[in-house]
Amino acid sequence: MQRKQYKEIINKLYDRQKSDLMKKIMEGSHAIAEAVKLCEPQVIASYPITPQTHIMEKLSEMVANGELDAEFLNVESEHSAMSACIGAQATGVRTFTASASQGLALMHEMLFIASGMRLPIVMAVANRSLSAPLNIWCDWSDAMAERDSGWLQFYCESVQEAFDTVIMAYKIAENNNVLLPAMICIDGFFLSHVYEPVDISFKKFLQPYIKKINLDKPITQGAWSGPDYYQDFKKQQQDAMEQSKKVIAEVNEKFSKIYGRKYGNGLIEVTNPGKKYAIISMGSVCGTIKNFLEKNDDFTLIRIKSFRPFPFEELKILSDFESIGVLEKDISLGNSGALFTEIKSLTSVPTSNFVGGLGGRDITLNDIQKIVDTVKKKDESFHWV
Repeated sequence: MQRKQYKEIINKLYDRQKSDLMKKIMEGSHAIAEAVKLCEPQVIASYPITPQTHIMEKLSEMVANGELDAEFLNVESEHSAMSACIGAQATGVRTFTASASQGLALMHEMLFIASGMRLPIVMAVANRSLSAPLNIWCDWSDAMAERDSGWLQFYCESVQEAFDTVIMAYKIAENNNVLLPAMICIDGFFLSHVYEPVDISFKKFLQPYIKKINLDKPITQGAWSGPDYYQDFKKQQQDAMEQSKKVIAEVNEKFSKIYGRKYGNGLIEVTNPGKKYAIISMGSVCGTIKNFLEKNDDFTLIRIKSFRPFPFEELKILSDFESIGVLEKDISLGNSGALFTEIKSLTSVPTSNFVGGLGGRDITLNDIQKIVDTVKKKDESFHWV
């Protein structure tokens, strides 16, 4: 072996060891709190609800211990938590909150106000089913119910991705061509309470958030608007959603160059490309599908990371497949899965819908096998998993 080759191998081993030393085993909720701390929000509004409570508890400790210089507000409801973030963000400071399930539903009114005022608030959502019946476990019903509220929605597969996405979300949301609030969606318990090794090393990525208020030139925010102008505001929000796609891809690429971690193009991630059949899904269940792919590589996995904005252009690749299956943890009652509805509008390729995992029900490797077998039959039906 030449001396140069030997040196390269030693350097790689050293870099890997150095990287491993930067990793810590931590709960998903605590990893998100660590990422929030690195982003230095000045106002954090908190109201507890399972399974996101550990995020806010950890942030509370950080503020109390002096690790994070922020105003920590204990409010009386999730509605008030979002209201506090709106008020604070409008004055020109970075904010954060977290919620889930009925708490997110209680925020419903204020979510539209946050996006309509173009405030880049970042919120973690530990996805959980909606009552009734009462259930504290994971599905995507809560965030899907808010898909038209004007918020960016990013779905994460792992704890590391959740950590990284918090940081990227601030960068994306605060871009002058975007200025929209963002949800980081993690599967409740499957990610919020699981312990994984997480690289929490941090290099300069975010600029300080400064929105100067000029008292000599006062502005009105969230004003009344009649029929002559209201639609123009909505068009501006829609334009910002479209413009955010380019920003998401750019931020994902820049993050990759600094940290060495990349999530597809920031909008979708394709695993095992070039096959006849495809499964489309989001969130932590994609880890189960990837595990299945290790011994069964006859289909492609398309993971949707950005549900809003929806990656229409990237999904033109659907025409390359003979048959497609959409697996999701939500149901639009009276229709089908919400993700399936979006996918079906894009393609004439035979596409079947698989709804499972509601209320935390496991989706197993055997379930994935049944889904694959059905997709190969070019089935176009609705299936419960």
